[in-house]
Amino acid sequence: MKTTSFISEFESHLPKNLRKKFNQLDTPFAIQLYLDSLTYNGEERDRSPFNVMLDNQSHCLDGGFLAALCLWRIGFKPLLVDIVPDPGVDDDHVLALYQIEGRWGALAKTNYINLGFREPVYKNFRELVMTYFEHYVSIHQVKCLTGYTRPIDASHYTHLNWAWNEAGANVLYHKHFYGRKPIPLITKSMGKRLSPVTDRAYESEVLHTNLNESFGNRKY
Repeated sequence: MKTTSFISEFESHLPKNLRKKFNQLDTPFAIQLYLDSLTYNGEERDRSPFNVMLDNQSHCLDGGFLAALCLWRIGFKPLLVDIVPDPGVDDDHVLALYQIEGRWGALAKTNYINLGFREPVYKNFRELVMTYFEHYVSIHQVKCLTGYTRPIDASHYTHLNWAWNEAGANVLYHKHFYGRKPIPLITKSMGKRLSPVTDRAYESEVLHTNLNESFGNRKY
């Protein structure tokens, strides 16, 4: 399905007020502000972008795919990467990527103040991902970001109707996006040498964070 047809089909499913909102998201920063306005919900349900807008809530996965869809509408490729911590230490985190003048930036729906928007000033994916390293802190005050995946281009999966069909979105999320082998950011020996996160630094990282929605604290 062509880009314009896919976007138009998505818009046709939206109520009038949300269609207007969708078409107002005409810059990466405007998209990020909209993501920031959504209620963060870390529940197990993974919504389609349509249901994210309809329910006015999301987590980083479905919010990330909504961001990629919005970026696609304004001329960027819908590219996403998964940045990953040590297993069992924290959640992974999804970034929607955009490129301007050969430099990379990112959008993200996040429960943490420093894990969201990045300006398009980074030369490559690794350089961009490393800007999240010092801020990727578990509730036990441990730096835990260890890798990232190669980008996936969501435009290759239009046959799944992932923008408005939640079943199709979950096929894309769990069959094609998740499960790819991450590229290491640090070696095991580097990880063992990492300094602890001070109380002061941790307090700054969790400013405005709903810790009840953090990995290890959620009740569902």
